[in-house]
Amino acid sequence: MSHEKCLKNVKIPCSCIAPSLVRVPVAHCFGPPGHYKRKFCTVCRKSLESLAFRCEVCELHVHTDCILFACSDCRQCHQDGHLDHDTYHHHWREGNLSSSARCEFCKKTCGSSEVLSGMRCEWCGILAHAACYVIVTPECTFGRLRNMILPPNCVQLFSRNFSKLHCFRISENLQTETDEDDDIDGSTQGSAKDIQISTDSSKQTLKIFDGNDAVKRNQFRLISVPRIAKNEEVVEAALRAYYINDDQQEYELQTFTQQVLLSDDVINRNDAAEDSNLGSVFRESVPEAWIIRAKPKDEEVIRIYPAWLKVGMAYVSLRVNKDSTVQTVMKEVLPLLGRQVIQRMVLDNQELILNRLKDIRKTSIRQMNQTRFYIVENSKSIVQVNLFVGGLPPQLSPEEYTNILKEELAIKTNVVSVSHVYQAQGAVVLQISCFSEAERIYMLVKDTVVNDKPLYAVVIPTVMASKIPQNSCPLLVFVNPKSGGLKGRDLLYSFRKLFHTFSKVPSFRVLVCGGDGTVGWVLGALEEIRHKLVCSEPSVAILPLGTGNDLGRVLRWGAGYSGEDPYSILVSVDEADDVLMDRWTILLDAEEPAEGAENGIVEPEPPKIVQMNNYCGLGIDAELSLDFHHAREEEPGKFNSRFHNKGVYVKVGLQKISHTRNLHKDIKLQVDQHEVELPSIEGLIFINIPSWGSGADLWGSESDNRFEKPRIDDGLLEVVGVTGVVHMGQVQGGFRSGIRIAQGSYFRVTLLKPIPVQVDGEPWIQAPGQIIISAAGPKVLGVDFS
Repeated sequence: MSHEKCLKNVKIPCSCIAPSLVRVPVAHCFGPPGHYKRKFCTVCRKSLESLAFRCEVCELHVHTDCILFACSDCRQCHQDGHLDHDTYHHHWREGNLSSSARCEFCKKTCGSSEVLSGMRCEWCGILAHAACYVIVTPECTFGRLRNMILPPNCVQLFSRNFSKLHCFRISENLQTETDEDDDIDGSTQGSAKDIQISTDSSKQTLKIFDGNDAVKRNQFRLISVPRIAKNEEVVEAALRAYYINDDQQEYELQTFTQQVLLSDDVINRNDAAEDSNLGSVFRESVPEAWIIRAKPKDEEVIRIYPAWLKVGMAYVSLRVNKDSTVQTVMKEVLPLLGRQVIQRMVLDNQELILNRLKDIRKTSIRQMNQTRFYIVENSKSIVQVNLFVGGLPPQLSPEEYTNILKEELAIKTNVVSVSHVYQAQGAVVLQISCFSEAERIYMLVKDTVVNDKPLYAVVIPTVMASKIPQNSCPLLVFVNPKSGGLKGRDLLYSFRKLFHTFSKVPSFRVLVCGGDGTVGWVLGALEEIRHKLVCSEPSVAILPLGTGNDLGRVLRWGAGYSGEDPYSILVSVDEADDVLMDRWTILLDAEEPAEGAENGIVEPEPPKIVQMNNYCGLGIDAELSLDFHHAREEEPGKFNSRFHNKGVYVKVGLQKISHTRNLHKDIKLQVDQHEVELPSIEGLIFINIPSWGSGADLWGSESDNRFEKPRIDDGLLEVVGVTGVVHMGQVQGGFRSGIRIAQGSYFRVTLLKPIPVQVDGEPWIQAPGQIIISAAGPKVLGVDFS
């Protein structure tokens, strides 16, 4: 609704015609339904007071009832193999701005918390009034963060048979459940939020289906009309419910028994269900159901859109009749578009256009309203779907992996080849030159188990490094939504897949959103495949989401994320400086066999190698971490906040105060080939960064002529001892520091009995044997925010 004087400012197309104005339709990627405060539906423009969906790519919000009518105008983040253009336009999204948002041009407030107001470009973030954005230059330069963005024309993804969920992996399980629920009870798609069954005696409520597909899925819309209403009035209400603005004379209503209401019929059947000959499916307590159909025509006007964006016109309107075929339409359209050569189309040349239209209309008039005919060049592009398959046995040869895939998935070697092998992780990348074969393998992988381990598959894009702008340094972002829960192992699959995608990018940065454990897993994955990356040493920034966040503190990213604007964080990443940081390898070589061996035959545990970024603890420090870990495994749902996690640490610490351990009698320490005598301690800690236990300075700031001043890039580790839980509490409170024991670059620890050990927060019980700590190859490039 609008004032008459304000009508000139209404620039946004109505939901009923918006789909026809989109040049290249791009499907949205809706995550699981949720509650979104002070947001509005872009279809019906009403407040989101109940469950709603949000597109994870372009932030479009819609009611669950309106999702079917959302305009397919999502951001196009990649090429699909047919379009090849380097110019991108602003991608405008209306409303849902903060009330303080200001227009880039008139500098006045353009946001509102009461209605859909204002426009925002989803690429560059520019804000404007609806009346102002039309004067903006259409080309978008991606704004302040353009150097961090991987331009869409540099990303190629052949995804014809795959949805965005397959490619982006956004809440796939939850989305599947939602789709299943829709099929079971499609009545939830009815506009129940707008219209309830009328209690007004002068009104009647009708179920309206828009075609055979809606009937099959039981997806209908409810309309309320007067009991004495002509067919034209009901047709008009039904079309409005489906956001169709066509001439109502072109449509008619049918019952399930195919009884067509003539234009002069009067609908008044709620009180006459028994006489209507509709069958027992209709009861007096249930609204009547009708199907709205398009009347058959001998001629129609269709729009044909050129699939190449360099053509000046949006579409060509053409009249077709019962004799029109695909070939005759192409002959008439191509000269209008300046093209003289006829290319083979997806549709058969002799296919009758009108028959195709009739079939679509029977399926759904809503789908018909959004159906387009595209005319494209047959460029004979080579299909190449890249499928990342993991969960395979590790350390096998390429031939062995190929044999497993042949046996389990029956891959066709004439269209499927193994392009990359990640032996340590048990993963391969398949190059598939056939869409149907890619789809078959993808679906089959989800139900395949090898050596009692399920396989998984992800469709991954190809980054065309040659097209990346010269000054661009794209940002690769890893997010662990369960940070602090030590769920990092599950993230390794995502890490390797993304690093593989960026393997040919000459320069990029990494942003890790998670705790110290997540950072460790990312750096570990990076170390494993460094030799396969063109940019072998990308710098790593941290958005701390975990409990301790010691590495984030050292690199001055703060103690933890507290709701800052993501845009400001990305600007900080872009402006931050690179710093070098040491990384260490820990070799764990147990000399005694593991407990629980069968048949009396015992074998010692094989040597294990782990990487360390922050610190490694033996004794009381690791024992507390182990107790915390066990508590979290018993009740993982409670460990969802830093405050609670730290409270549990305090609790397990208090339980250990009275315990006495003589760690110095159970271990021997050698530093740079020299034996070191240990004082009376309960914990021994090797520290690489000046932050331990959520920000405590364990080494201390006092000067000491025996040791050099610690740095994170000096190639040295500091060795510190603690006498017990009380001492640890005093260090964390800032009242004391640890006992300085040694500083060096090579360490050997001999364990005389099983000892608790933790590395960067990952605790376990280590059997007697040797622990060797040494520098791990190249230093890590961290991003320091100062």
